[in-house]
Parts: sequence; C-alpha cells; structure tokens
Amino acid sequence: MDNTATIARERLSLLFDNGAFTELDALRQEKDAPAAVVCAQGYVDGQPVCAFAQASDINSGVLGRNTAGKIKRLYALAAKTGTPIVGIYDSNGVYVDGTADALTAYGELIACTAKLSGVVPQISVIAGVCAGSAALMAASADFVLCTEQSELYLTPPFGTDAATAQTAAKNGLAAAVCADVAAAMEQVKALLCLMPSNNLAGVPICEYAAPAAACTKDAIMNGIADQGSLLPLYEAYGDTACTALATMRGMTVGLITACSKEALTADDAAKIARLVRTCDAFSVPIITLLDTPGFACDTEAARNGSLRAMTQLCGAYAEATAVKIALVIGEASGAAFSAMAGRGAGSDLLLAWDCAAIAPMRPEAAVEFLWHDKLKGAQDVNALRRTLADEYCRTLASAEQAAKLGAIDNVIAPAATRDALIAALDMLEGKRISRMPKKHSNIPF
Repeated sequence: MDNTATIARERLSLLFDNGAFTELDALRQEKDAPAAVVCAQGYVDGQPVCAFAQASDINSGVLGRNTAGKIKRLYALAAKTGTPIVGIYDSNGVYVDGTADALTAYGELIACTAKLSGVVPQISVIAGVCAGSAALMAASADFVLCTEQSELYLTPPFGTDAATAQTAAKNGLAAAVCADVAAAMEQVKALLCLMPSNNLAGVPICEYAAPAAACTKDAIMNGIADQGSLLPLYEAYGDTACTALATMRGMTVGLITACSKEALTADDAAKIARLVRTCDAFSVPIITLLDTPGFACDTEAARNGSLRAMTQLCGAYAEATAVKIALVIGEASGAAFSAMAGRGAGSDLLLAWDCAAIAPMRPEAAVEFLWHDKLKGAQDVNALRRTLADEYCRTLASAEQAAKLGAIDNVIAPAATRDALIAALDMLEGKRISRMPKKHSNIPF
C-alpha cells in the first residue's frame, strides 16, 4: 500500500467506526505518482458507507483521468450496493497538460453524481480548496459541509470573499460551516444516522427520549423533536424560515418552520424547497409548521426573483410523495397556506392550533375589504382596525371555521401537538401514491 496521502487517510479515519476502512484501488497511479485520492468503504454507526478523500499532500491533490477513475469505481460500488457516498474535497485543480483529458474526467464524475442523486445520500465536505469543476461536483451533493478555512468557488474570486465558507452558507450552498475537519465528520455522522441508506430503504428508527421543552411558538421544533435529535440545516440562509432534520419517537422527519412576523423571502422559499426535495427523494416524512403573514413582495432589485423561488416552492410541495403533515400554529395568510399546507400542496393531514387564523389575506387587509363601512367615522381608525382584525381572526378566519369548511382536518390544543403529530405519522406510515407517467416536471429555475 502507498504510504503517502496521510492527510486523506487521517480524514477518512475520523469518519469510519474505530477509524477502520477498506481501501479500494490503493496502488493506482497517475503520471508515475500515486493517484491523489484515497477511496474507501467502511462503516459509520454500523452502516456501510463509501467515501473518498482528495490527497492534498500528493501533487497538491490535482486530478487526472486515473484519479477520476478511482472515484468513478467508488460511485459504481455505491450504486450496486445502495450505499451513501461522502466526498472530502481538498485539491488545487487538475493536471494541466494542454489536453481536454481532465475536463472529460470531471465531466464523467459530475455525471456520476447526477445519476446517483436521489438514489443514495451524497455528502460533500469542503476541507480545503474546491474550485472549478470540482466545485460543480461537490455542490451537486445532497448536503455540502464546509470547514471554516475552506474555499469553494467556480472561478477565482480575485480580491473578494466570495470563496469563503461563510459566503457559501449565506448563499444557501453550504448546509453548515464546521470549525474543522473533525467537527465536519461529526456532522456527517449525524446526517448519515438520520438519512436512509438509499431511496428504497426505510426511514431510520432509533432509541429516543421525549423532549424536555414545552411546545410553544418560540420553541416549536424543540417542543416536538426527540431530545437531542434536532439537526438544523442552512441556518445562515434565509432569515425567516428554519429547516432541520430530527427524530420523533425515534423516526427521522424533516422539520420546516415558517414562524415569524416577517414575510417569507426568496431565500426562505429556496431553503424550504431544498429540504422538501431532499426529504422526498428518500421518503422522509415532512412536517411543516406555519405562522406567517405570507410571501414577501418583489423588490426592483429582485426582479421577480421571489415569484420564481416561490413557484419552485409550490412545485416542490405539490410533487412530493413523502408523508406531508402541516400544522398552523398562528397566522396562515394567502398563497403561503396554499403552497405549503393546503390541499393543493398535497398535505396528507392538516392540523391547526385552536388559536390559529387561516384566511386569504392578512386580517388588517380583510377588515378594509369586508368591513370598511365599520371604520367610517371612528375617532381612532387604527385602534378600531386592530379590534376588527382580532374579531375577524376569531370568527371568519378561525381554525374552527376552517375545519367546518374542510380546509383543515382537525383543531388541537398546543399541549397536544407532539402526540397529534406522532399519531399522524403512525397513521400515514403505509402511505402509497403513484403519479402520472412523465420524465420530470418543468417548474421555473
């Protein structure tokens, strides 16, 4: 066995149980030197995992056709066995010999990631420099994790901070930024424990402890997820929505909250859609918690970017065939309810707290539209508008009224939230659904 590539092997040992793994193609070479990548198969928490680590201590980790061949073989093994793939990226690029060999090699690797997308979970760890075609390949994974000092870019961002891990997180490319490679490997292990091994495997079931926190608007995720199981994702992307993986009674679920007085932006919509599609690819149940005034208006700078992102969000929910449960815990106004929770979004079960308000427009706007005459002659129009808005929420827009109209399935008390959601998961465990035959949808990108 080649004794170089110590950095790559050290990083792989941080991933696998007891640091043990079986190396594949250990003696393959590239231009009379060892191939600058270590490919391995081993176990993470007892489950088989395939992984590769670029060896930055061999020719700066540059990639050529033989090095790419090692990674391609690993992808072929993962496809045959239905095994997750972890890629650890740290390379200064490709061999520059005046030919298109390296371009062809990376093109084939990008195709490998695309073919296995939605088949097995793919996780990219950016441990050093990841640029050009390598960045395209790494960004194609289900989850991208960056270390704090890593660089991720397509073309050199001279004189800017566009390549930093923090920028990747703010742009929604990185699911998390970790202090170092060791911390990143712990995050990888947490993701692998929560995700199914492949798209035909069942959702993982593990031991659990009930949450210690009460179920309140301010701590809704902590109030319903098993204690210690919450794994937030894309925290630096989108200011209003929160997304996470967690377990409920030991079973993995995707949690989405749109619970803020602020409207959902294009970034929030893209963030939510990303988790919906990831969960749906592997049949992980999706639980959506709503308390939102709706979607934000497009600005001149956005130029319909919000509309595009929110159309993608609608498509993600409508297409998803995984179990979908929605709970309105406050206000759910306008298109946001229709897109994320309503019957059109394909929710299998719609619940609402007894204090919730569900309406086609904001309460204040509804008062102006429906009860404008009541505002005439008022000494304090704003105070009366607020009073009428409260009345509107208690009557026409109340959760009870929505249930009477068939817009939701049941009204529950906040204290019953976790039990109600677990009961819904149990009821829907055997969900089966088929779609009309087609190649794919064509929502705007």
